Amino acid sequence: MRIWVCIALLSIVLCASAERPAIVRGIVRAGEFVRDAAGGAKDMLRAYLDMRKANYIGADKYFHARGNYDAARRGPGGAWAAKVISDLREAIQTRGSGRGAEDSRLDQEANRWGRSGGDPNRYRPKGLPSKY
Repeated sequence: MRIWVCIALLSIVLCASAERPAIVRGIVRAGEFVRDAAGGAKDMLRAYLDMRKANYIGADKYFHARGNYDAARRGPGGAWAAKVISDLREAIQTRGSGRGAEDSRLDQEANRWGRSGGDPNRYRPKGLPSKY
């Protein structure tokens, strides 16, 4: 009886420490990417809502950089979500608003700065409340 208990325990230990098959590793990585992308989208939404709430003239570049920075810190999925959302937002705003190509270019610069790990405070305007 003891031998069977030992064999069972050894089997559990070996199975628990064995390397996962490639397909399982791929599924796990895909799940992490999706989790990071969802979290990145949430970070982008939070930055957008903060921007709307702050309603502070000249602070949009800061919120662009901050949303992208927060999303990219989550990992590759977060950085991907930040890029897709930023590009889509700029494409829609360029068509719908008359703010111009220069403002869109500056927004995209702030987006790239944040995604690359740059400090969003580079774009922080003086006087913006500290809670943002």
